[in-house]
This record gives sequence, structure tokens and C-alpha cells, in this order.
Amino acid sequence: MKFAGIDVGSRTIALVILNENDDMSYTVTDTGHQPLNRCMELLDGKIFNRLIATGYGRHIAHAEFADDIITEIKAFALGAKALHPSCRTILDIGGQDTKVISVDTGGRVKDFEMNDRCAAGTGKFLEIMAKALSYGVKEMGESALGAPKSVKINSMCTVFAESEVTSLIAKGEERENIALGIHQSICERTASMLNRVGIVKDVVFAGGVAKNVCMQELLKRKLGVELIIPKEPQIVGAFGAALYAKQG
Repeated sequence: MKFAGIDVGSRTIALVILNENDDMSYTVTDTGHQPLNRCMELLDGKIFNRLIATGYGRHIAHAEFADDIITEIKAFALGAKALHPSCRTILDIGGQDTKVISVDTGGRVKDFEMNDRCAAGTGKFLEIMAKALSYGVKEMGESALGAPKSVKINSMCTVFAESEVTSLIAKGEERENIALGIHQSICERTASMLNRVGIVKDVVFAGGVAKNVCMQELLKRKLGVELIIPKEPQIVGAFGAALYAKQG
């Protein structure tokens, strides 16, 4: 038997398929402007006995093809704990939201906080800032990490921050210094969320932004803890959904 989990996110869709021995295959693709069509493309030719959907598009998936749904909080708790049994705190920074989840030793959710009403500090925010600085997203993180100094960014509103970045460029500020300031602003915002929920080691950093080398380093310094970054940080939610499918 095979069990599938699909995480329909705002920027990417992740599909994980498990067999009874927990051998895993996965695919990650851009969501695009027609997420349902993209889901069907991912599922084409795949064989499984049960599929669970999570992510912001889980309800559409359930209406069309999924057997059931679970919340992102539960999916990430299941996935992170299974991938890294020592996990007690989960940070997920995705395309358009940030989640902090605290779990007990058994993997049950104790507390969580989720920023899903504003793109500030998310992957989408970084995409827009990178474009304003004429960087690719990966390139911006690498450049920021090597910047000699940081230029403070006062606004975390995507629209105002983009305007602020444009103004700083016009004043002759070096773009790598601006990039570092952007990353530090995100780090401060993220650390505040983590502190409100409570940081207990070990901390798993998931989501697309977990691939950003500057965010990895700044958060490690700010929090004073090592971060566990999954081999593929974008599949944690889908993996949790697949585990839930297997349990069901």
C-alpha cells in the first residue's frame, strides 16, 4: 500500500508518497496561477491508496481529489517530528506565511503562532525585495551574508519596504548592505514569534526560506541555538500529511 500527502502552498506544491516501510518519493513544483491544474499534473500516473491534503489550498484539493485534510500546524508537527525525533520547536517560513510550533516529547502540539495575514518576512517578501535590488532570491541571501554592514529597514510592510529600498538605492547605499538589513528585519520579526511561543531545543527550520543561507546564519546567532534544516525543507508539511494518511 502507498500513502500520499500534498501540501498546496501559495508558492509551491509538494507531493510526498510513502510505502508501508516509509520509503519516500517526493516532488516539489511551483504553484502557478492554476493550483488545481498543477496538482493534477503532479498526481498524474501516481498510484496510492489514500491521499491527505494540507496547506492553504487544502479545501480545494479535498473538494476535487483528496480523501481528507489536516491543518498545516498538525502536518508540520507530524512531519518534523518524524524526520527529526529530537524536535521540540518548528519554524516554517513559507511563501506567504510564517509558523512557529511548539511540540512535546511525544510530538503533540503544545502551542503555535501563525502569521498568515501579511506577507512580511515570508518568501514572497524576499522575492519582491530581491527584484527591487536586481538579485535572484538565492543570490541576495549569499550577497547579504557577505555584506560589510547593515542598512536598517524600518518597514516590514511589503509595499512600504519596497519603496524604502528604492529610496536607499537612490541615496547610493550598496545593495548588499540593504539586503543584509532586509534579512535582519525578518530575523527580528521571526525571533519575536519564536520567543512568544517559547524556544525549546531542538529547533527545526522548514519551508522555502530555510534554504536561505543568510537567514540560517542570522537566526542561529540571534537565537543562540543550532538549527536543524531538513534535507528538503519544503516537503515537511506534505510528509506529515502522508504520515497522517498512513495512520488513517
